[in-house]
Amino acid sequence: MPGPDPAVAATRLAVREHLADVPAGGVVLVACSGGPDSVALAAALAFEAPRAGVRGGALVVDHALQEHSARVAEDAAALCHEMGLDPVEVVRAEVRTSGAGLEADARSARYAALEAAADRLGACTVLIGHTRDDQAEQVLLGLSRGSGARSLSGMPVRRDRFVRPLLALPRATTLAACAAYGIDPWDDPHNSDDTFRRVRARRLLAALESELGPGFAAALARSADLLREDADYLESLALTARADLPGGPGGDGVDLVALAALPRAIRTRVWRLLAAEAGAPLADVSAAHVESLDALLTSWHGQGPLHVPGGIAVARTDGAIVFSPLRQAANA
Repeated sequence: MPGPDPAVAATRLAVREHLADVPAGGVVLVACSGGPDSVALAAALAFEAPRAGVRGGALVVDHALQEHSARVAEDAAALCHEMGLDPVEVVRAEVRTSGAGLEADARSARYAALEAAADRLGACTVLIGHTRDDQAEQVLLGLSRGSGARSLSGMPVRRDRFVRPLLALPRATTLAACAAYGIDPWDDPHNSDDTFRRVRARRLLAALESELGPGFAAALARSADLLREDADYLESLALTARADLPGGPGGDGVDLVALAALPRAIRTRVWRLLAAEAGAPLADVSAAHVESLDALLTSWHGQGPLHVPGGIAVARTDGAIVFSPLRQAANA
């Protein structure tokens, strides 16, 4: 008897590996948009969950950012039901404008909605359909921001309850899996909208694959894996260093001498931690921001206050570095 299509088998194997540690009867949900990546992932979970002794369900997030988004979400939920997933829910994401851009605001709202639904349903794991192509796009975006090793390390396979089983598989595999199932997945119009940076990165990646040869995306993904281990270790050292620093970003500020004594590789990461504590969106703090902050220590000649994302001013004052809201800094 012939086995499943190779693409189907690859997606099932990828999911199977991440169900091994789920307790018997545990709830595993897949975030399904109706697109090819998440549909292939949902189908794989529907097949593997009963064989692993766990409950496989689905969450469909409606961002309400496009016309007929509710219908698209209901269609995706119906498909998940047909696959045998249970529970299946459509959840609404409340996208609030933060100044970080629509992509970032939608992402934040999506993960908040998934977290809340997973808590309510008692899910231990939420599967996300990112592929190797998404990882390569993420690395390209990191290069464009110039944010260092953390941005270039891309997305982890696991972060808390969120797991990306397909991160080692190309998008061609999920498309082939959907074709093998006879499913015509939803094509998100945003995926062809050049106003989104990720769409431009996707097109650039295709051009680079054409010019530099096939395997470019895979090479970027491998580089991300290598950098992630280094970044994780350095960030663990930075967290320890931050905990040992006298003071905080607000109030009287962080002690200048103690901060300057840190090795640069650690100090640059501590700057990002301090900016995040003060309320800056970490993904928007670029290498240029960090360099400007570090200049407050290494080449200070009275400059400041500096501005970092999130409406925050940073100044060197009385032997300390102080982070404060721009309005407050202007009135000081």
